[in-house]
Amino acid sequence: MEKQKLGIASGPLLSLLAEMVLDEAITSFRIQDLYTKIDKALEAKDEEAFYRLTSELKQVVPTFKK
Repeated sequence: MEKQKLGIASGPLLSLLAEMVLDEAITSFRIQDLYTKIDKALEAKDEEAFYRLTSELKQVVPTFKK
């Protein structure tokens, strides 16, 4: 079997890394979107939306590591 050159990742490894980057980007976007919606709920004094959105945010944030 031919040795892999140093610094060049294999196809499956690149695929895994791309998936990890995409997952992080999606989660980061989701968090920012929730913060924006929470701000709007506060401005509108929409208590129900505020509690629903903050509950959702609490579920997303523990899984996200910067």
